[in-house]
Amino acid sequence: MAFSLEEINYRTVADPKGMIEEADAAYEKKIQTAAEKILENRKNSPIVLLSGPSGSGKTTTAMKISQALEERGVRTHYVAMDNYFNTIRPETVPRTPEGEMDLESPLCLDWKLLNRHFTELTQGKRIYVPKYEFSRQMRIQEPSKSIKLKDDEIVVFEGIHALNDMITNVHPEAFKLYVSASSDVTFHRKVVFQGSWFRLVRRTVRDYLFRGWDPHQTISMWANVRRGEHNNITPFIYKADYQFDTAFSYELPVMNETATQLFHTIPQGVERFDELKNVFPALMLFGNISTDLVADDALIREFIGGGIYEY
Repeated sequence: MAFSLEEINYRTVADPKGMIEEADAAYEKKIQTAAEKILENRKNSPIVLLSGPSGSGKTTTAMKISQALEERGVRTHYVAMDNYFNTIRPETVPRTPEGEMDLESPLCLDWKLLNRHFTELTQGKRIYVPKYEFSRQMRIQEPSKSIKLKDDEIVVFEGIHALNDMITNVHPEAFKLYVSASSDVTFHRKVVFQGSWFRLVRRTVRDYLFRGWDPHQTISMWANVRRGEHNNITPFIYKADYQFDTAFSYELPVMNETATQLFHTIPQGVERFDELKNVFPALMLFGNISTDLVADDALIREFIGGGIYEY
């Protein structure tokens, strides 16, 4: 799927509210379809595995699917797989080819505990989900929550490695869902904004607004993020029972004012510099839409704030 730059810019001026409502409705339809497919698989497994690259809106998607299932009378639990990270130890942490800590690696996860918990949940046993503190890069003793599933309950595990063979080969009966923002923007049949840049812009805006990160930090990590996607996420997309695109036609105009400021200077010498230096002029092709027009339950609120969900 590709968006038309002409259409986006026309509606940014002439009908921004209508463009937003139309895009949100299309996304909601995908959420409802996912919920129905999950229910169809419930007789096989109460576990849902939700995967996708960073910046895809997995957390909001998981919450919205949970809402859709609740409306159908099925109580849903949400678990962020990030809580299963191992405590980071310099002598054992995976490394990038440059020797830096590779936090995108699936080897950062406690697969043994994850698979044991999946088995115990399907057996009706109670599990205690661990809790990970990213500020200290360590797992702490206090669990984040406990879960024991009843017959009419489902648990959604969300994480970038949720479709990895180390889970799906052990639990093939679980429902597998993949989401990603991947639509290009074209002008006269030429790509002027790459699909992967949607996620880069989302990450950069979110990290700046809510994590206190200098944009250079986020942008400098992009090469390793993309390498991690290629090595650890993309190879498993085919395992998904259902997948859909989470890009929105209106999101670049909504984030444009902040994003343009952040991408004004791309750090020289950063890996993939030739690609990244093109993001700033590409952002300048778009107009601006006030965040006031964005619904408080929209996925984009995950990155710009002001929404009803807690992250």
